Amino acid sequence: ENGSLPPGDAAASAPLGGRAGPSGGGGEIQPLPAPHPAAGGQHPGCSSAAAAAPSLLLLDYDGSVLPFLGGLGGGYQKTLVLLTWIPALFIGFSQFSDSFLLDQPNFWCRGAGKGAELAGVTATGRWDSGDVANWTSPPTTPFSTASWGAAGNLSNSSGADGGDTPPLPSPPDKGDNASNCDCHAWDYGIRTGLVQNVVSKWDLVCDNAWKVHIAKFSLLVGLIFGYLITGCIADWVGRRPVLLFSIIFILIFGLTVALSVNVTMFSTLRFFEGFCLAGIILTLYALRIELCPPGKRFMITMVASFVAMAGQFLMPGLAALCRDWQVLQALIICPFLLMLLYWSIFPESLRWLMATQQFESAKKLILHFTQKNCMNPESDIKGVMPELEKELSRRPKKVCIVKVVGTRNLWKNIVVLCVNSLTGYGIHHCFARSMMGHEVKVPLLENFYADYYTVASIALASCLAMCVVVRFLGRRGGLLLFMILTALASLLQLGLLNLIGKYSQHPDSGMSDSVKDKFSITFSIVGMFASHAVGSLSVFFCAEITPTVIRCGGLGLVLASAGFGMLTAPIIDLHNQKGYFLHHIIFACCTLICIICILLLPESRNQSLPENISNGEHYTRQPLLPHKKGEQPLLLTNAELKDYSGLHDAATAGDGLPENATANGMKSM
Repeated sequence: ENGSLPPGDAAASAPLGGRAGPSGGGGEIQPLPAPHPAAGGQHPGCSSAAAAAPSLLLLDYDGSVLPFLGGLGGGYQKTLVLLTWIPALFIGFSQFSDSFLLDQPNFWCRGAGKGAELAGVTATGRWDSGDVANWTSPPTTPFSTASWGAAGNLSNSSGADGGDTPPLPSPPDKGDNASNCDCHAWDYGIRTGLVQNVVSKWDLVCDNAWKVHIAKFSLLVGLIFGYLITGCIADWVGRRPVLLFSIIFILIFGLTVALSVNVTMFSTLRFFEGFCLAGIILTLYALRIELCPPGKRFMITMVASFVAMAGQFLMPGLAALCRDWQVLQALIICPFLLMLLYWSIFPESLRWLMATQQFESAKKLILHFTQKNCMNPESDIKGVMPELEKELSRRPKKVCIVKVVGTRNLWKNIVVLCVNSLTGYGIHHCFARSMMGHEVKVPLLENFYADYYTVASIALASCLAMCVVVRFLGRRGGLLLFMILTALASLLQLGLLNLIGKYSQHPDSGMSDSVKDKFSITFSIVGMFASHAVGSLSVFFCAEITPTVIRCGGLGLVLASAGFGMLTAPIIDLHNQKGYFLHHIIFACCTLICIICILLLPESRNQSLPENISNGEHYTRQPLLPHKKGEQPLLLTNAELKDYSGLHDAATAGDGLPENATANGMKSM
């Protein structure tokens, strides 16, 4: 569980990734050993092939270095893991702030000189039956429905001319309100607990309604660029500098957002806020993974996810407490001030230092760990420190994510997970809109808070299910199961509901629109449940199979793909839901492709993290189901491979490997 080697194995003969952990599937094939040092790229300053690569003992971080430091049992390591959990709460606040800052409220024309009663509010603060025709609801989004919040959440704002834009649709069964977009000023009914938000501040309705969607995806676009750029930088200069600079700049841009004077300034600053937020999310995710032994990685990551969800659940209360969007924005950003202390208390990733051969810095950090944990240096039974002393003169060797293009297997694994992440987060919006859109009219969902907490509860249930499924089926089996559920929910919603709608038109069919709506809600809940798990598990899977030297770059690619999937929601809303059905069909087809591609992925449960590209390249696919005892695997050893004249090249390339090595690992004899 600490990542230590099985009894009887020599430390120097067990390269990273070659240790077979206790997997639930049983009988997994071990990855190939690291290639012979002479085959790798020799360091320019070295004259012999033996000095081309560092000691395998140092590269086997999970099997040698981590047990020497006490695994996750060391008090200092536990403190560092806790420090990666706390910011997840602040991240949860920032990620879900758009639902409150940019919620499109109900609005109606302000009565000039006729007081509040003409605007629709009586002296008692309640609506009269004749007042309903004086208001217009915004287009429905997953968190915006045609219902009123508390009577106190009313704000007045004077704005520019509305133009000659056609009026927004009126509430069902209510009178038409053709004059709402011909007004010069509006009154607003905000449903999110705020007295004023960005929409009511700058009258982003009618002709200016499109600016709301621009502001929404400015944060997402910032996140996408941030994931891609900060991921590459973190692999080159380290996780700690990127984390600390991201914290500094998110404080600058985030607090400046609250001082915006117009919506253009707001959207621009939100882009840079998203960019910096991406750096914090990505580096904390990588640090958390790299601190943990194989048996604890998934649990530690899921705890961080639950903390972020706590931020999602607390956001409505925070909004009701602040009352004003500027105060809410400042309150969301200010907790990041506490993270400035990380400069002095949070070290660089030791795993990354070892993988990039920065052994001088790694030695200092190991001594720091042993001092913090009050460890006895004599506990180094595997001789990590003596081996480290021999390698101190080696120059650092850093790698960029573009190197993955020249690999054979690694780039395919990353691409598959990128497509899975894009599909999972992209189709999630389709299910959310189907459940809360115009076509489904359920009293329970005709309230902002019901919408918000329904989505949050589904995400929470999805994460709880992931904990159980991954424990029994592993990463690949769990991802495959959730993707199958997503595909079934999507196809049934597209096909079965159309069939039900067709038969409901016949008077003798016994079916009504309410039956169709109930089926739609059921499939939408299942789809949201499964697609959330697909997206989250794809990101975690990528963090495990991507080598340490390019882990942040690989994570950045998958997280950016998730951002592209989430970006489809404001784009579809910007076009007034045009193309929504085609959007759903495309993602439904992608789920079928993903089901096939998932079978090509390796299983990383209880396996050591790959440290360099060579380790990641040999981290290949194992059978989905274990071999039965005594069954001959359908894989040839190198000795058997040489009998085939057409495969001499492949056999020659594997001459430096053991005779029982196969294309996918070690064949048990």
